[in-house]
Amino acid sequence: MTETTPSTKSLQDLDRNSIVHPFTPLKDYSAGTTAGPRIVTHGEGIRIRDRDGNEFIDAFAGLYCVNVGYGRREIADAIHREALKLAYYHAYAGHSNEPAIELSRRVLAMTPGKMQRIYYGQSGSDANETQIKIVWYYNNVLGRPKKKKIISRWRGYHGGTVLSGSLTGLEVYHRAFDLPQGPILHTTAPHHFWNAEPGMSEREFSRRCAQDLEALIQKEGPDTIAAFIGEPALGTGGLIPPPEGYWEEIQAVLRRHDILLIADEVVCGFGRVGTPFGSHAYGIEPDLITVAKGLTSAYLPLSGAIVGEKVWRVLEQGSDLFGPFSHGYTYSAHPLCAVAGVANLEIIERENIIGQVAKNGPYLQQRLQEEFSGRPFVAEVRGVGLLAAVEFAEDPAKRKRFDAGRKVGAQMAAACVEEGVISRAMPHADALGFAPPLIITRDEIDEVIRRVKRAVERVTAKL
Repeated sequence: MTETTPSTKSLQDLDRNSIVHPFTPLKDYSAGTTAGPRIVTHGEGIRIRDRDGNEFIDAFAGLYCVNVGYGRREIADAIHREALKLAYYHAYAGHSNEPAIELSRRVLAMTPGKMQRIYYGQSGSDANETQIKIVWYYNNVLGRPKKKKIISRWRGYHGGTVLSGSLTGLEVYHRAFDLPQGPILHTTAPHHFWNAEPGMSEREFSRRCAQDLEALIQKEGPDTIAAFIGEPALGTGGLIPPPEGYWEEIQAVLRRHDILLIADEVVCGFGRVGTPFGSHAYGIEPDLITVAKGLTSAYLPLSGAIVGEKVWRVLEQGSDLFGPFSHGYTYSAHPLCAVAGVANLEIIERENIIGQVAKNGPYLQQRLQEEFSGRPFVAEVRGVGLLAAVEFAEDPAKRKRFDAGRKVGAQMAAACVEEGVISRAMPHADALGFAPPLIITRDEIDEVIRRVKRAVERVTAKL
């Protein structure tokens, strides 16, 4: 019998009949009335290629995660060697493996503050679920059963599971799933452009954000608030750097009320903003840190809930009250995922990738400002490091948004694809997001800007 290579169309049909895709209109997709799927087959450097040979610059690094770029043989070889040696063993009851031990050593050496231990999972969502359980455990050990509420921010993104999805401050993630659930609260999104009063400076706006947080804490009762979670710079909520003085003001409120600080570094960690962690860039002193994405550059799924000294000492005390720490995932500290992380961090260190971001990140921000600030319908050009967005509005001067039904952001992103660039239409805003692999060069940045400029001009002419 002769084997035939399946056509792209046949694979697309099979996909539509067998896979549930995230953030996809299920009925239209299954019926074939929407485009795709694009079947991606190859990746090298900052580019991917689909099954029909079309090549794209991936200016969003997958989902902010392929930091060292595609096609890294070193990581693939490390995974292969470990798979032949030890494909899997669990981490329950004191078992471990060499890659997980080495990865932990490397990560703890990079973190801000006095971080002590790492609990491994597979995604940022499950890591933030773990963080909530740690916070609740911590207060149970300390005899504070009422101190359990977690404060997040509107426009913050912390995952898609039940509790991490509740932490997420984007209503599109809530409406169909009865979220938020649990003792989850939200406070002001630190986005100066949309949320500051006219004439208010960034510093004044930061003080107002802190005042809003203080008011929420007083309303709920300080003895009921356990933790505050925030990304150093907002990711999926719009790629929004904090306004001047924001983290200084927020941390003062948290310290006053003995509230733990969880830094969600899933996007910012491992060099995205030009420092090892976003906390380094903004003077954040977290009690707990959440990592994922850049930990392995997405070559295999791995996340971590990193525990600081203050919390760790209390967790140790919990052994006398509760016995073993009764939280676990089958794949915690998986040796293949851990070895991918080690190989990834070796590349980051050897090639001084964080130093490259510190140089090329400001260049990306400069070029975006030069080409898009002041253009028709451009409300804001913003970013930090290799994290950036261009947001559009019907009347930027009056801060009037486009009607959501016009899907301006989605139109812009589709036009970019036609130019061979993958950006992202950010949810809850008509904004194009950019988070390219950290290895992107200045010449490649210029190429991205040229292509995106053509796309934006084409859509703007129709608006």
